[in-house]
Amino acid sequence: MSKDPDSTGLERRLGLLGLAATGICSMLGAAINIVPFMLQRSVPGIGPYVLPAYLFAAVPALLAAMAYATLSSAMPRAGGSYVFASRGLSPYLGFVASFSQWFGLSVAIGVVSYLMIPFIRDVLLAVGMDEAGATLDTGPVRVGLALAFLWTSVVINMRGVRTVERILVPLMFLMFLLGGVVIVAGFLFDQADFAAALMEREGVAVPVAEAEFGLGRFVAAAAILFSSFIGFDSIAQAGGEARNPGRSLPLAIGIAVGTVGAFYFLFTAAVHHAVPWAFIAERAQTQDLTAPGLLGYVLEPRWTVLILAGAAIALINDLPAMLLAVSRLMFAWAEDGVFPRGVAAVHERWHTPHVALVLSGLMATASILGSHFAGDFFLGVDILVTSMLVNFGLMCVTVIALPRRNPALAERMTVLRHRPTRAALSALGVALLTLFLCVHVWKDLHADVGAWYFHSTVLWVGVMVLASVIYLREVASLRRAGVDTAALFRALPPE
Repeated sequence: MSKDPDSTGLERRLGLLGLAATGICSMLGAAINIVPFMLQRSVPGIGPYVLPAYLFAAVPALLAAMAYATLSSAMPRAGGSYVFASRGLSPYLGFVASFSQWFGLSVAIGVVSYLMIPFIRDVLLAVGMDEAGATLDTGPVRVGLALAFLWTSVVINMRGVRTVERILVPLMFLMFLLGGVVIVAGFLFDQADFAAALMEREGVAVPVAEAEFGLGRFVAAAAILFSSFIGFDSIAQAGGEARNPGRSLPLAIGIAVGTVGAFYFLFTAAVHHAVPWAFIAERAQTQDLTAPGLLGYVLEPRWTVLILAGAAIALINDLPAMLLAVSRLMFAWAEDGVFPRGVAAVHERWHTPHVALVLSGLMATASILGSHFAGDFFLGVDILVTSMLVNFGLMCVTVIALPRRNPALAERMTVLRHRPTRAALSALGVALLTLFLCVHVWKDLHADVGAWYFHSTVLWVGVMVLASVIYLREVASLRRAGVDTAALFRALPPE
């Protein structure tokens, strides 16, 4: 059966709660349980300034969220960021930026899948299943389980957004409940309790260290912590499947950013209240640290199991939500004809872009294998941060450019209707995101790594070259077929 040219084949079934859960579950996971502590390895010397760096990172994140909310109110379609930039700024920049986003998020999906296994291992060890836990550390088992989780999430997505919603929403509430245990426990115990527990368990004292504030380190840390907010864009990518999208998309973005921002700060502050930063900084250089592992020094085993389970659920939640986002980007490109048309195929029964989901799953599979052989998941995090800083910056530029480039669509914006205020906030967002990007790239290019391909910036540039080749080839094909590309990129895609 051929698809109606006036319809994408997708169905608007996602409500406000499902949209908010998509964003929240994309944002919470590795970001909250690992990154704030392993940051001490990625940015040596950041010391006690992790929380201030997070608050600084929240400023451009909020400005980027404002840009997304504004644009989604005017252009509620699948593949949100691609549609926003291609209609409001430049089709080339829209494709390249969203290809960067797709690549970064697909890599992150693989990284999350790979990181999930140590949490499950630690749950088994905590309940006395030492042999089973040790088995999960073997390479084939760890990679095999990561692939199993990934492709199970692909299948869940294929069965429709309502299936994704029914899984994400209850798991989201359970994740908050178990994460709340970390917050309560972190503030119940203090660093003296931790020092006593460390002495009893390992016979060593908490290291004594001093740290000097360094602006470069501070901004570099903030750029990485900015990744904690990456995920609310998943809501915009689902714009073609949202009910009452003009209202629900901006509102869901606001709910997701506000909820995650507050929860993340309380969570990280609680861990640092109980665990001295000097201990985290020292151990992060030689081993992978997690929030459950750090609090395990002062908690009874049963409580450690609970917070480990909460961390595992947070990582599991990442996968379906992020797969939804990346697959809709591919779908939107193919709908416009700047990517092979077959990728826009929609399953007749489940109304999902099954081809795009499979291709995104294959990219995430490559990321799992890369994480395993590279031995350092922060390469994937760095690629994601670069990609999203570029993408979010272009979204802020699009807010400024849209009234001039496409006045008809600009009239549909219902968030921040006052144009001078909207433009000023977007300009501030561009400035801060550009600062973060420059510092992040400088840090990456000056990092001491084993080979050139461990520089995330080099890999990212290679991906952009590939995106440019794809775009130029496909647009040339459209023009040869007689398509008016100027008109194509002025109008919104079909619903």
